[in-house]
Amino acid sequence: VLLALYLGYVGLGAGVLQALERPAEMQVAQHLLQEHWKLLANYTCLQGPALQRLFQGIIQAYKSGITLQGNTTSLGRWDFSGSFFFSISAITTIGYGNLSPSTAAGRIFCIVFALFGIPLNLVLLNEIGQLMLLGVQHCAHRLEELFHWQKKASLLIKTCALVTGLLLFLLLPPLLFSEKEGWSYEEGFYYSFITLSTIGFGDYVIGMNPDRTYPGWYKNIISLWIPFGMAWLALVIKLCINFLE
Repeated sequence: VLLALYLGYVGLGAGVLQALERPAEMQVAQHLLQEHWKLLANYTCLQGPALQRLFQGIIQAYKSGITLQGNTTSLGRWDFSGSFFFSISAITTIGYGNLSPSTAAGRIFCIVFALFGIPLNLVLLNEIGQLMLLGVQHCAHRLEELFHWQKKASLLIKTCALVTGLLLFLLLPPLLFSEKEGWSYEEGFYYSFITLSTIGFGDYVIGMNPDRTYPGWYKNIISLWIPFGMAWLALVIKLCINFLE
């Protein structure tokens, strides 16, 4: 029964997403083809195969974090802050997919690094979650002693912890992303949840716009926000699991 419910839920998601996203996909594909043929028609000196190779080279360069800016190229995704952010995304299993090692040595190191880093990350998240729970329980116990409340104190503190977590990890960060990335609030909220839930589609990733200048502390703050936010969201998901079970 549980398996049937699971498959039905996934099937429902697939059907809704197909209805919502398929028309936009077809529209973008049609627009791309029109632009491609218009470019070849306006510049007859261009050859189709050569243009296709150029497109493939641009796509490959973009995957490596390189973009064209006039007559120069932008670098910086593999500086220390960018590499630190990639390391966080690797061991937290977010795996945005917008950036990956391109050298054989880098890939081998990434495997070894993740092999030991993922368990370390899980231990850290578990410890952070336990500290959060202990803090909530301690506050509830203090309220029970002061006001002689029983169930009310626990419910009040849990509600406050939930609201505080919502503010710190889901509701306030989109404001920062709106300022630094130029995203809408909805896009920032979407990025926050997709990141902290470790889904990590990679359609929105911070610090990747070559037209913007980012302060040095920006990626470091977000790198610290991720594990604490993941620990908090894991507690919320655990409550949902208990409710479903």
